[in-house]
Order: sequence, then structure tokens, then C-alpha cells
Amino acid sequence: MSVPPEGTGQPEQAGQPEHAVPPEDKWQPEAADVRPEWAPLTVDLDRPSAARVWDFLLGGSHNFRVDRAFAREMMIQMPDAQVIARENRAFLRRAVRFLSEQGITQFLDIGSGIPTVGNVHEAARAVRPGARVVYVDNDPVAVTHGSALLKDDPNTLVIEGDLGSPGAFLGAGGAADLLDFTRPVAVLLLAVMHFVPDSADPAGIMAQIRERLAPGSYLVMVHGSAETDAHHAVQEMYQRTPTALTMRPRAEILRLFDGFELVAPGLVSPSDWRPEPPGEPVLKSPGYAGVGRL
Repeated sequence: MSVPPEGTGQPEQAGQPEHAVPPEDKWQPEAADVRPEWAPLTVDLDRPSAARVWDFLLGGSHNFRVDRAFAREMMIQMPDAQVIARENRAFLRRAVRFLSEQGITQFLDIGSGIPTVGNVHEAARAVRPGARVVYVDNDPVAVTHGSALLKDDPNTLVIEGDLGSPGAFLGAGGAADLLDFTRPVAVLLLAVMHFVPDSADPAGIMAQIRERLAPGSYLVMVHGSAETDAHHAVQEMYQRTPTALTMRPRAEILRLFDGFELVAPGLVSPSDWRPEPPGEPVLKSPGYAGVGRL
């Protein structure tokens, strides 16, 4: 959403982020966290959050010692984690620009995360200046900080919501306060569906969202897929967090697009979805990305 948090962030680019993870033997122990003003009292400083780990990987500063420790441990298993995060972010910008060029002016970003550079409304308004965007997340830091950054923007809305219960945030008092669901809406699910376990019926959740959308709406998704021992190891790590990871094979991810017609090039690695040359070689992320039209 909007601009990088204070004290962060460089634009995403091929080089390492400002806080690129050092070799293990260079790590220094950190002092215990003191709750900053921007952290709600409900936030547990001793448990990692998927949103804050992602914030750290993207170069943000709205994360805690436990999140950084978790990210560094993950980097041992998957050294390209920071590059993967930036590739996913680059896919987001390309997809939003594509949709804006198709005439979409309404966006619903579910699992939007903590504000960092290159957010949806920035990409959309480069093509459609009046674009409306609703950001939804269940992380209190993401909601609190996003609301503060965008409080003066009448065409954005930041709300707290859980993907497991889409009906609770899609209607009045939620996304419908800003978005007109009788007209096409682009729903963005970037690296969030793999936090929905099979027991929560991900296909049923997608059906609830799809039924709310008008014809001509779009679904944008990135979903992790465990294809190596390293990816399985990362999945095991997330079992220790409140947001366990369920990576799925391509065929299962494809089923989450039921009812939507995938646009070219289909369901591919995020870096392979309409890449923009020239550019440096990109990494094949352990997952798939796609854009489908209802």
C-alpha cells in the first residue's frame, strides 16, 4: 500500500535488499523487542507472523526480532527467499497494470500484508487514476499501519478480515463500502491461499468469493508449491507459527481457478507471467501464478 514504511525500503530491484541476510556466522544477537508505538497491544511479540516475515524479506521495518530470526532460519533452507519475495511483488505490479489496461478500476487485495513499495493502488492508478482499492488482512500490524498511511485517501480502504470467512468482509461494513460488486472487481490473492489448510475447504472459500463477483471480474493468484526438499523444510518450519503453510501441486492450484478462464500464459512461475524485457535473469519461484477472467 502506498509508500514504504518510514526508515525502509528501497525500490525492488535485482540487487540484495538493504538488510540482506548475512551468513549464519555473521549474525549478531538482537536485544529484546520493545513494543513500538505502531504495534497494537494485541500483537504477540514472541510469535512470528507471516505478514511480518514477508515485510522483512521485502526490505520493510515493521517486523520484530522473532520474525527476523524466523526469516533467517528460512534462508538457510531457501537462500533465494528474498529474491522470491521480490519476484512475487513484480508479478503483482505487472498483473495489476494488465488488469487496469483491460478497464478494471476496482481491486480487492486479500492478505495484502504490511505496506511496502509498489502496492496495488500505485500500480493501478498509473493507468486508472480513479481506481478504488480495498486491502484486507488479519494481521493487526498490517491493518493498523495501512489504515494510518491511507487515512486521507478516499479511494482506498483497509479492513481487518480473515480469508477463511470471506462473507464477513465482502458485504456492507467491509469491502462493499467502497467497491461496487455489480461491476467487475479484480480479486488478488498473492501468496495467501497456501496459508489455508485443506481442512478449511479452500475450494469452498474460492466459491464464496466467485459467487460475489460480477461477470468480467478477475482473479489473480500466487500459490506456493513444494517441489524440493528445501521447500518441504520451509513448510515444516511454518507449522510452528499461527499460519501453517500448505503448499500444493500445480493441479490442485489450478482447481482453485474453477469458474475463471486463465489468460495467457496460463498458470506459470510468477517470473514467467508476461515478463518485461530487458532485465536480468529471474528466479523460478517455488510456486505458480495466474490471472483468470470470470
